[in-house]
Amino acid sequence: MTHTYTRRYTGPLKAVVLDWAGTTVDFGCLAPAAAFMEAFRRSGVDITLEQARAPMGMPKWNHIQAITRMPPVAQAWAAKRGEAPTDVDVDALYERFLPLQVGVVAEHSALIPGALDAVEAMRARGLRIGSTTGYPAPVMEVVIAEAAKQGYRPDCVVCAGETPAGRPGPYMALKCLIDLQVSPVQACVKIGDTVVDVEEGLNAGMWTIALTDTGNEVGLPLAEWRSLPEEKRAALRAPAADKLARAGAHYVVPSLADALPLLDVIEARLARGETP
Repeated sequence: MTHTYTRRYTGPLKAVVLDWAGTTVDFGCLAPAAAFMEAFRRSGVDITLEQARAPMGMPKWNHIQAITRMPPVAQAWAAKRGEAPTDVDVDALYERFLPLQVGVVAEHSALIPGALDAVEAMRARGLRIGSTTGYPAPVMEVVIAEAAKQGYRPDCVVCAGETPAGRPGPYMALKCLIDLQVSPVQACVKIGDTVVDVEEGLNAGMWTIALTDTGNEVGLPLAEWRSLPEEKRAALRAPAADKLARAGAHYVVPSLADALPLLDVIEARLARGETP
């Protein structure tokens, strides 16, 4: 006779793992897109904003590689350079991208409205605040310093390049939990604004909440977003929400502030013995 042993966590949430650009800072996730476009332009190939944004959330080297593998980009590159882009070209683009990104990121490190209050509310309920990013450490030094000036200091930051692989793998999110000394994974919520944020959380065994209005999928600067009538916002939000939901997000909301009520919902699900 076979016995199955089921072990379920039914306690409270212990930590959130937050993304950076498009989630807590840089409304619209503007800094990376601009730097990608400029790096390619300086290499003699123009890419569109849509192409620059498509792989957002991945480590930046992998992001550049993903852009070079898009057929229209590869064709334009071959037309300009005589052959399709290789990983040696990706290395060169990355070296060009990095100083551009460091240069532009300080201008795009303003906290997203409501994010700081949301983080304080999470701390007030006893949650640890982890964070992961597709940015490498040299870029994050600037972002961390700018965020700290505005009062945002997460308990840990895991950058691209600090784990065996980046998103959509689980390793950065799991490193957060190791650094925070938090377990089990079911007691944690990953919150971000891209498909690979969602996949990172799911692959790590966490609950996931995806954000539409503030992030990469809508991709508008704050002033422009605020100037839109509600029906225009809804029209931009709907495809973003659909894409993130199809990626497997447990919940999709407009911004980090809107994620707060869901923490109670998730705790109730845990208490009932549900898992992510």
